[in-house]
Amino acid sequence: MIVKMIMRILQFSGKYKKRIEAAFVFAVLNAIFSKLPILYAMILISRLYYGALRPRDVIYVAIAMVITLVLQMVFQHVSDRLQSGAGYLLFADKRIELAEHLKAMPMGYFTEGNIGKISSVLSTDMLFIEENVMAKLANILSYAFSAAVLIIFMFVMDWHLGLIAIVVSVLTILVGQKMNQVSFYEAEARQAQLENLTEAVLSFVEGITVIKSYNLLGEKSKDLSENFRVTKDKSIEFEEMVMPWMRNLSWLYAIGVAGIFAAGLWAYGSSSISVTYTMGMLLFVMEIFNPLKALYVESSNMTIMDSCLDRIEGVFQVDTLPDTGRNVLPTSGYEYEVEYKNVHFAYGENEVLHGVNFGLKRNSMTALVGRSGSGKSTVANLLARFWDVNSGSIYIKGVDIREIPLSTLMQQISMVFQNVYLFNDTIYNNILLGRSDATESEVIEAAKKARCYDFIMALPNGFQTVVGEGGAALSGGEKQRISIARCILKNSPIIILDEATASVDVDNESYIQEAISELVKGKTLLVIAHRLNTIQNADQILVISDGYISQRGTHTELIAQAGIYQDFVNIRKQSSGWSLT
Repeated sequence: MIVKMIMRILQFSGKYKKRIEAAFVFAVLNAIFSKLPILYAMILISRLYYGALRPRDVIYVAIAMVITLVLQMVFQHVSDRLQSGAGYLLFADKRIELAEHLKAMPMGYFTEGNIGKISSVLSTDMLFIEENVMAKLANILSYAFSAAVLIIFMFVMDWHLGLIAIVVSVLTILVGQKMNQVSFYEAEARQAQLENLTEAVLSFVEGITVIKSYNLLGEKSKDLSENFRVTKDKSIEFEEMVMPWMRNLSWLYAIGVAGIFAAGLWAYGSSSISVTYTMGMLLFVMEIFNPLKALYVESSNMTIMDSCLDRIEGVFQVDTLPDTGRNVLPTSGYEYEVEYKNVHFAYGENEVLHGVNFGLKRNSMTALVGRSGSGKSTVANLLARFWDVNSGSIYIKGVDIREIPLSTLMQQISMVFQNVYLFNDTIYNNILLGRSDATESEVIEAAKKARCYDFIMALPNGFQTVVGEGGAALSGGEKQRISIARCILKNSPIIILDEATASVDVDNESYIQEAISELVKGKTLLVIAHRLNTIQNADQILVISDGYISQRGTHTELIAQAGIYQDFVNIRKQSSGWSLT
């Protein structure tokens, strides 16, 4: 099992494999040289016993001892440097590789409860292997080699001693493997709870405003405390499951040492071995099982490493969105700016869109209407390739979006949603995200069109004001206008609009409406509609119901038809607080 795990980390190490293998070579040399002092002691004791010890023999042995210790230190140092250096380099590369992989993964992975897993992989799993395992890989191999060398010495001295050493070693391996199995399963359970804890902490921190505003601090704090308690219990349970096996190993070592000691004295008494070998046995007997003990102490970390690698590789195995498109978008000769043809899409096994067909002509507005969960947000998100369709196709200017490079695709689309995220940076840099090569005057002009210039300039640091994590220093309406400013700066021909005024106050609503009016001039709009005044102006309205387009037409056409849309409008007229969601 240990060999299997070592092979696995070697396969995982990629271009650093040779470096780690070199570390193993130096570790083995270190193991050999670490046992030479015992051999030197045997020589001195033997010569002393037979009266053949000369002063120069002591000098020779002392010189050999110094050389041995120096070489051992050198081998140990080189081995440690090689493997630890390889570890840090390897995981630096893996973090970069993971970042690139995450960029290409579908949005669904991030919205299906995997944020805690990603955080755990980056902050726990990789760090554990990097700091705890990589520095010990060569040591584990040296322990195994040392144990083999000492067992061979026992056989050389007397086959009875060797046999006892073999039996105890086999039992140790069996017990150690069982301990590793227990460690693996318990490590899996503990890591799963750590992921739950990470999710709970992130949820608590991100939702602290809602928690406090609804007086849920006590309840949510209790939930968080419960997660901490369960995590503590899992850690204690892990130790309680492993410790009995460690005690069993200690008992085996004690029995093995006692057995070899007794057999050695019996052999000497019966003249089966010489006094030299007897002295060697006494020197070796306390060392014989120490490498095996150290091996399985370290191997418990290796089993945890195995679990960590499973999770790391699990993230890397998540399918990415292919980005092999090379097509150039035409400037003319197409009927629709955007077209959906027989689009089917499923989250896992749950199909949520069934044969969706519609087109958006250039500079037109299409509104998606439907109940919550009907599939309208999915329709919009597929256009931005947050996921790929299961079957059918989506086209921009007559080109399948899967054949368009992702960077080119996102240049064609700007998105404005209700929930705005701003980075913990300056207002200026948050707007500049729309187009990184924009000039200062262009950023300012975008801010003016988005109706946020005046409130920005009223801030003490103006455009250099740091907005805080998620834009915490600004109101919801202010964040929305900044998000619209960066969309204006981006100047994409296609706009996906989840009506931005749906959740803002009346004072901000007029500003945002004006900002949106600037944003959508001469654009092709796909609007997830919430308000009747928005829907009425659409060139076409699509009513989404259970993943199907159940109705389509203009407001005038649909209001004259019995159906979902007419019901929505009637309810809207009866309740001022009603919205089309």
